[in-house]
Amino acid sequence: MSELLHGVLDVGDESEAGRARVEAWSEAVHRSFLEARPDDGRTRRLVDNAVAQSARVAGAWRPETTLPGAEVPVGTLASWQGEITVAPGRSLPLHMITDVTVAPTHRRRGLARRLMTDDLAHAVAQGRPLAALTVSEGSIYGRFGFGLGTRLRHVVVDLGARFALRREPAPPGTFTLVDPATAWPHVRRVFAAHAAATRGAVGRPQFYESILTGAFDWESGSENRKLRAVLHLDAGGAADGYALWSLAGQVEGRETIDVVDLVGLTPEVQLALWRQLADIDLVEQARWRRAPLSGVLDWALTDPRVVTTTKVADLLWVRVLDVPAALGARAWGADGSVVLDVDDALGHAAGRWRVEVVDGVARVGATEDAADLRLSADTLGALYLGGVTTDVLAAAGRLLGESSAVQRWARMADVGPEPWCTTGF
Repeated sequence: MSELLHGVLDVGDESEAGRARVEAWSEAVHRSFLEARPDDGRTRRLVDNAVAQSARVAGAWRPETTLPGAEVPVGTLASWQGEITVAPGRSLPLHMITDVTVAPTHRRRGLARRLMTDDLAHAVAQGRPLAALTVSEGSIYGRFGFGLGTRLRHVVVDLGARFALRREPAPPGTFTLVDPATAWPHVRRVFAAHAAATRGAVGRPQFYESILTGAFDWESGSENRKLRAVLHLDAGGAADGYALWSLAGQVEGRETIDVVDLVGLTPEVQLALWRQLADIDLVEQARWRRAPLSGVLDWALTDPRVVTTTKVADLLWVRVLDVPAALGARAWGADGSVVLDVDDALGHAAGRWRVEVVDGVARVGATEDAADLRLSADTLGALYLGGVTTDVLAAAGRLLGESSAVQRWARMADVGPEPWCTTGF
């Protein structure tokens, strides 16, 4: 087979040929994720987001242009720069990767490796210290240095007579029901404040506006007229919380809503939002696919079984590209010094690194000193946000070294709370 042609699309090219290339790229992505063929509306939104994010939209094509279907790439990948909170009030640029696909006709030929290697090299050249993606298959991306960084829960909350809080919240301010489009400016500001204070939170790409205003539903390909919104305004009239939900109809004989997004800037506002949802007439339960692993609601209820966890899922997979920049920015729990020996097949994080924490601030630099701990790049990615503790990774055989070094690193690196990301991309 002839060598594949690799390239990056100019998604802003509005010529007939340019639009055709983008439409073919969009078709490759939709086909790989078992979605219907994209219409003009879906492709237009893909282009709008790519332009807004200055995205790198890459692909691989067969050179035999006379073959039927040759215009559709056999491999795709898109990426752009975003932002991730690595400690409350502290964020880093994040290389966000999505739409990684390989056609079934071209599997096991190193195509995904070529696409990913090229893209990570681009991220490094742009000075981005971290990369992240969300994955459809959990066994693939460790080989590229990505570790499971954040998890969340799918829950069902009984909003019927069993829903009772130990103490009814009474945050100062008021609630108001609004159209989702009217809520959007407030939603954007509240989420930004939440993200800045939440380790693991990722800033939302441009396409979230169309989702959270109901302007476009990616499943139906049309306007989402089932979306509803409520805002909580503080005593000064500024929004400090919101809930967005969609009507799901009867699920197992119970009238159900799907919580699309729910953010309160204080625990009291969070609980008050849940009280508002429970007070909606005729609704018996809510499904929420973005709940934290340990949430305030679970512990505020008189009956904790009101919240049923149906699934624990991974969301964000993290890749460290610049060890000094990444480790220097995160939070630390204790002073100390440890030499890490990182094995990285792609080379970006490879080497021995002395991490010295003084007064809660890490200084990180390359060293030739003997290693205290040995780990792979994907394990470093898993450790970075604190979604798993040091002792668990050591027990799993992924962090190798003397127990004293493991304990020292744990004192330094294991700081709470657990990271929470609700941004899919």
